[in-house]
Amino acid sequence: MSRTFIICKPDAVERGYVGEIIGRLERKGLTMVAAELRQLDADVLSQHYAEHQGKPFYDDLVAFMSRSPAFVAVFEGPAETYSIVRTMMGPTNPAEAPPGTIRGDFGTEMTENLVHGSDSDESAAREIGIFFPGL
Repeated sequence: MSRTFIICKPDAVERGYVGEIIGRLERKGLTMVAAELRQLDADVLSQHYAEHQGKPFYDDLVAFMSRSPAFVAVFEGPAETYSIVRTMMGPTNPAEAPPGTIRGDFGTEMTENLVHGSDSDESAAREIGIFFPGL
């Protein structure tokens, strides 16, 4: 079994899409093993987005991700579960995301694209450690 980390970003929570996103992942056969609706703060976001610190969009990203609660979760499934989730999410830019993907069906803009998913097993382990230490 493999685990991955997701965030239903503040725009997904505000627009009422958390249930739809989680439902899609569960219907795919993935199992949610940890979850929490959480107000993300600058400290946690600086750890999560460490590779983006110093980039021109970093401050706006932190402001968006901390403006209201986000739903963070860990899902378990077959090898490379992260890849399954990322395929279901669709490309980062909702304008390029095909119908049937989360961003293709519900996304409206590049900067508020509803969901984050780990991009590798290594990233998943790091992110799970930040948001669910000891899991």
